[in-house]
Parts: sequence; C-alpha cells; structure tokens
Amino acid sequence: MINSPEGQHIVNRLKTELPAHFHYHNIDHTLDVYNAAASIAEKEKLSEIDKRLLLVAALYHDSGYLNQIKDHEKASCDIARDALLNFGYTSEEIDRICAIIMATQLPQQPKNHLEEIICDADLDYLGREDFISTGNKLYLEMKAIGGINDKKAWDTLQITFLTQHRYFTKASVENKEPKKQENLRALQNQTPIAEMSTAPTAKSIITDTIYTIAGILFCGFALKSFLIPNAFFDGGVTGISLLIHELYHVNIAYVIILANIPFIVMGMFQVNKTFAIRTLLAIIGLALCILYIPYPDKITSDKLLVSIFGGVFMGTGIGLAIRGGCALDGIEVLALYTGKRISFTISEIILGINIIIFLIAAFEVGFTTSLYSIITYFTASRMINFVIEGLEEYTGVTIISGQNQAIKEMLVMQLGRGITIYKGERGFLKENFDVHHPVDIVFTVVTRLELRRLKDMVHDIDPKAFIFTSIIKEAAGGVLKRRARH
Repeated sequence: MINSPEGQHIVNRLKTELPAHFHYHNIDHTLDVYNAAASIAEKEKLSEIDKRLLLVAALYHDSGYLNQIKDHEKASCDIARDALLNFGYTSEEIDRICAIIMATQLPQQPKNHLEEIICDADLDYLGREDFISTGNKLYLEMKAIGGINDKKAWDTLQITFLTQHRYFTKASVENKEPKKQENLRALQNQTPIAEMSTAPTAKSIITDTIYTIAGILFCGFALKSFLIPNAFFDGGVTGISLLIHELYHVNIAYVIILANIPFIVMGMFQVNKTFAIRTLLAIIGLALCILYIPYPDKITSDKLLVSIFGGVFMGTGIGLAIRGGCALDGIEVLALYTGKRISFTISEIILGINIIIFLIAAFEVGFTTSLYSIITYFTASRMINFVIEGLEEYTGVTIISGQNQAIKEMLVMQLGRGITIYKGERGFLKENFDVHHPVDIVFTVVTRLELRRLKDMVHDIDPKAFIFTSIIKEAAGGVLKRRARH
C-alpha cells in the first residue's frame, strides 16, 4: 500500500512539507504506525479489504499537521477526502478511512476492530524498547510548539499517560502490554515522588501559613477554655499529653512538645523533611499559645457542652493545620509507620491506640469523664473530616446505560463534568446468558451537593440506568476545582 499512488502522494508531502520542529509527528512516525498497523492486522487475521483501508488510514492519520496542530485529526480527514477521491476511492470507503483516523484522537475511544488496531498502532512505541528515545522526540516537539518546558513535568506526564493507557487488540495486549508496564516502572523509579509535585508558590506558602496559624489558635482555645479546666481528654498524642498533665500536673505546653518529638522525627522519614519542620513549628506555636495567649479560663462546666464544643474547636484546629500541610497531633504518623509493618489499616491502628488511652483515663480519672471524652474525640474526628473535605466532598459516580451517548453529552455539556469511559459488556442474564453486547461504562466525579441533580438528570434520560457511587477521599486536577493541599 505504501508504494501505491495514494501512498506515495502523502509520503512525499510529509517528507517535503512538514516543518522541521515536528520531531515526532513526521514521516518517521507515519511509517512506524503504518508498519505497526500492518503487523497487528496480520496477527488479528484482518481481511484484505479491511487491511487496505486500515493502512491507508495509517498513512494519512497525521497528515493534518501539514495544515494545523489543533484538531489535526479532522484536518487529516479533509486531506484524505480530497486526495483519495482522485485515486478512485468511493465515498463509503473514504468515510470508513476517516472514522479510523478520528479514532486516534485522545482520549482513544475506538468503536470497532479497525479503530482498535489504529489506536494500538499509533501508540505502539509505549510497549517497545525505543520508548524513551521516541518519547524524547515528542518532548522536543512539544517544547518547540510551547506545550511543555520542563523535563520533570514531561516525565510526570508520561507516567500519568502510561498509567491510564490501555491496548485494545489481543495482539498488542499480549506483545506490548508487558513491556509497557516495564517502561512505566522504569520511569517511576527514575522520577521520585518529590520531583513529581510542583514547588510551592508564594501564594501557597501564605495560604498554608494562614491555615496553620488559624489551626493553632483554635486548638489552643479548645484546650485552655474547654478541655484542660474540666479534666477532659482527646485521642492521639494530645490525649496522652492531657492525661500526663492531669496525673502528674506537668505543664501541658511542655508535655505536648516532648510527646510529639518522636513522631516528628518519624514524620521526617515517613513523609518528608518539610512536613516534619512545619509540624515542629506548629506544635511549638500551639505550646506558646497555651502559655501566653489569655484565652477564657473556663467557658462552661457542663460536661456535655464541654465534650461537644471542645471537640468542635479541637477538630477545626487540627483540620486547618492539615490543610496547611502539617499536623498538630503525631498519632497519624505513628499509624502510617506501624501500618507498613502489620496487617491492620491506619484507621484501625489509630482506633486501637485511642482505646488504650481512654481505658487508662477511665481507671485513673473516672469512667464518666472518659466516656464524655470519647464524645470529644468523636466530635473532633468528624470536624477534622468536615474541615478537610468541606461541603465539596467528592463522590465517584459510575453509570451503565443503553443511552450512554446522551448521558455523556449531558454530563459534559450541561453539568460541565469530566468523564472517563470504560469499555464493558452488558447482558449475561440468567435466562439468556449467551446474549450480551458492548457498552460504554461512564465514570465521573461530582460533589455531594451535585449528586441528587445528576441522578435525576440520568433517570430523565434512562429510567433503567444502573448507577452506583463511591466516596472519593482525594481528588485534584482535570476539570475539578483546585483544592487545598492536605
């Protein structure tokens, strides 16, 4: 096919007309995709007619770069239509060729076998030995056209792309996927997590500082005005400090610093040095607040009010500090460290440690105070979650419907949400187990305030749509609003 008149026509144009800054999208890439498509077609036992259309599409699939960068797939189709009519192709054949070309548009969503083959051929290099060298050509091209400037950012982009990419054909899954995973692991090993995150800006530093100071003030208020005067406790290191203060009458400010030092050192190795320094400064700040800020000595003696509002203010303070990138209680660091060595989850470890604290408190200062202190701990925990997640706690929504095209359009055009499409099959009913057909499984992320509206809109389109949700603890990037760094 490459030696045919239509093949030589586009090959010659790509060789002579493409600007030099197209280091990747040039004749070499076109020939690479052509050869990969021919190889996959052979393994997938494609008919000669389909193979002919596929290879023509491979030769023309990036010809749009001759005219434009944005929407180059559509431009490629325009070039193919003008050229192939002169070489005797029918309108139906050209339509099929253009559909194959359009399937290479990212994110790839092939609708038939030929489109799956061209998609796999277009990204065949991801699963080859020349992955790095070929990727570097794309990096140079993107740098030349202003798409990216930093090599570290490029490596991060590569890792994200490889993680999300999938091959469609059996031939590529068997022959390319293992090497692709090897390339991903190699790239991850040479790109430390610290390098994958952007450096803090002046704005983020100011924001983090404000969050941390506000958190310190709230925690100081909770301790001096509610918990300490009423001999109440909390969970974690703060609870241990309060217990030591109550039993041995050591100044709580000094106890909090000394009790947290081992966990700060641990945090230096478990998280990073910046986190440890921020946490140390925040805990020293909390101690200074307790020593020198003239908070009201005792707002109330009502045990229920103390347990609830002491927890509210304590949880608010710890949550704000977490949003500021530090911790006012080292128990989470201990749980992170321990969780890597035993089979329990971090939440279970924290719960176990706090049970021990409250049992000791029950025997030493009384069961009534200990039970009320459990309410304080529960209230603080809920406030921490609320402050960190806020009203916009995200929810993952998965939708399976026969009307998926209308639902996709509704999610993007009306709700303004980003979507991800998984290829699946539906059917497999008990009475007709052999009857099944392909279906697009739609996944999106919304806030919990938007969830009710989304469900109503989906059911207006398809009352039989299957919807299930899951809580998203962390979400950032894409079309989501920028969130505070936890």
